[in-house]
Amino acid sequence: MTSASELIGTYDYIVVGAGSAGCVLANRLTASGRHKVLLLEAGGRDLNPWIHIPIGYAKTFRNPGVNWMYETEPEPELNGRRIYQPRGKVLGGTSSINGLLYIRGQQQDFDLWRQLGNSGWSYEDVLPYFRRAEDQQRGEDRLHGVGGPLAVSDQREPNPLCDAFINAGIEQGLPLNHDFNGEHQEGVGYFQTTSRNGRRCSTAVGYLNPARSRNNLRIETHAHVTRVQIENGTACGVEFVQKGIARSARASGEVILCGGAINSPQLLELSGIGNADLLNNLGIPVVAHLPGVGENLQDHLQVRMVLRSKQPVTLNDATRSLAGKIKLGLEYALFRTGPLTVSAGYAAAFFKTCSSLVSPDIQVHFILFSSDKMGEKLHPFSGFTASICQLRPESRGTIHSVSADPFEAPAINVNYLSQEADRLANINGLKKLRAILQADAMKPYLAEEMEPGINVQSDGDLLQFCRAVGTTVYHPVGTCSMGTDSNSVVTPELKVRNITGLRVADGSIMPRLVSGNTNAPIVMIGEKASDLILTDAP
Repeated sequence: MTSASELIGTYDYIVVGAGSAGCVLANRLTASGRHKVLLLEAGGRDLNPWIHIPIGYAKTFRNPGVNWMYETEPEPELNGRRIYQPRGKVLGGTSSINGLLYIRGQQQDFDLWRQLGNSGWSYEDVLPYFRRAEDQQRGEDRLHGVGGPLAVSDQREPNPLCDAFINAGIEQGLPLNHDFNGEHQEGVGYFQTTSRNGRRCSTAVGYLNPARSRNNLRIETHAHVTRVQIENGTACGVEFVQKGIARSARASGEVILCGGAINSPQLLELSGIGNADLLNNLGIPVVAHLPGVGENLQDHLQVRMVLRSKQPVTLNDATRSLAGKIKLGLEYALFRTGPLTVSAGYAAAFFKTCSSLVSPDIQVHFILFSSDKMGEKLHPFSGFTASICQLRPESRGTIHSVSADPFEAPAINVNYLSQEADRLANINGLKKLRAILQADAMKPYLAEEMEPGINVQSDGDLLQFCRAVGTTVYHPVGTCSMGTDSNSVVTPELKVRNITGLRVADGSIMPRLVSGNTNAPIVMIGEKASDLILTDAP
């Protein structure tokens, strides 16, 4: 502990990061009343009203008050473009600013984790934690739970454009799927969302708010953790800066990092845990040589098609005039319905680009508005968007500190489309999506394919389109990978190798990216981590 820092106390557990997993841990570790927990969050409270209105993700997308606003290094296969990487910097973390979609991934994803040596992480192992977290609007069954902190709901109302897309998918041979988190993911239908009664259910709302009154939980916001204190191979506390003041806290039990795939590996490196050569170059004393820290970065690439509608049924139309905006506001205020309840994807499709595949390799987000870029002004025409997302990319990247300064953003290199398999999947995914959009059911609505446009037909031209417009769908994982080999960072118990009293519990521990949106699996990781930690508690 540095002499210049102000010690705020000693706690059984210190949780770093109040995001999708951190809020889960704050709740579960304090539930018995036996353990004293400190929760540290670099951002502030979730007071911005747009956080709680579902469509508000468009307002928080580039808001530095609630968003780390990272960006990648120039991506070689994306025409050297830097790709914007929003991450939540607020209570609830990215669950407070994400698109609200509730997708767990495929059962095979978790079985693969187990096959890679991670005992206790097969689908049947993690299913109880998905169920424990869930308050499923449709009720309880073998796969779904009720009464959990995380509200999971159907879309507030059907939409004619979405219905047309779903019928078009059925025309193209996809089954109607009412539950993408059921026995099978393949098909077309409506997304479920992490909301209830037209309000976002972030982990701050679902998990942290019910625990706030517990006297064994202390929450500190605007607390930027700069280093984990490690003495004789044991994590014993953290140092942080809070509103310009250097502070520290001691841990008698464990320190748990929940900073996510970008912040957790950076904090490990700042604490002397990582590749020794890199740390030496940065002037950071080496505590443990773990070359896997910051490696194995995986993310979903999104390639968006923009369409013009024949009918004024899009969000572009609804927000074009002041009267339209007032109507939307009144509809939401009075009834909690209408476009302000829309998630970042209203309808979905999961399909295979090759018949030999066991499960879908492409996810489609069907969105009721269009813009040049996410978070920017909507187009002046009646527009909607349909995007493809390759579910299991083979490309791998890195996240590493660039200096010993904890306030300097790390270098993010995702290496999108660096593997031929990824390039082929995106080309074939666009072809199949285009076939769905051109099916008979869409003809009453589809006026024109604006992007990429009907002149873009060859595989080479489609690939160039992917390179020109491809961007993240905001699912970075894998940089503190769980496993049993020398390249893994944490054990299947989420313990950092060669360090006592330190765990990581967030999306960075995923050895492989799940086939879908990542919030629900990260909440599951938080749930399972709480049991792992409490099992070891004295």
